[in-house]
Amino acid sequence: MKLIGMLDSPYVRRVAISLQLLGLRFEHQSLSVFSTFAQFQQINPVVKAPSLICDDGEVLMDSSLILDYAEALAGTGTGKSLMPDSIVERQHALHVIGLALAACEKSVQIIYEQNLRPAEKQHAPWVERVTGQLLAAYDGLEMALARRSREGNSRTIDQAAISAAVAWHFTQATLPSFVPVGDYPQLSALSAKAEALPAFVAAPHGADTYQPTM
Repeated sequence: MKLIGMLDSPYVRRVAISLQLLGLRFEHQSLSVFSTFAQFQQINPVVKAPSLICDDGEVLMDSSLILDYAEALAGTGTGKSLMPDSIVERQHALHVIGLALAACEKSVQIIYEQNLRPAEKQHAPWVERVTGQLLAAYDGLEMALARRSREGNSRTIDQAAISAAVAWHFTQATLPSFVPVGDYPQLSALSAKAEALPAFVAAPHGADTYQPTM
């Protein structure tokens, strides 16, 4: 398999980290949907990151759909899973994942508004609205972690913790002034533990290419 997309995307990064923790081997090609648009388009005409080229050449996209496939693949191979079996625990995990993905989405919207739209055309009420949604997502994550802490080691970390940690690191790396660290001690602690794990270190946020550790 080959994962296409840059690790500065939280969606690409959560896939790269998850594939490792599921014990699935893959290659990584760091292509940008902006600077290498034409090259990306040859692989996936939709130019959506992440894209996953399966062993038979079929291309999957959207991080959640890719991870659904990866879970099924691991289930028939390594037997590993990053999702809980219990319906109650799975419901809570999906709640956390949804909040983390919302935080990623709202962060990206603010970044695009700031970096891609000329200053004179940026719409302050829109940024204010999206910022409120971003903070609401992180407030929800902080409360969820306070009620039920997520494990932060390679053996027990699950998809909810991976997604929350990746989202938090992404926002802090790109929009630190929007989400004060001191207001979210649970997320900060989870992120610090997660970023020290081999799977996170092997797929660092930024322009680097994933370096396999297994």
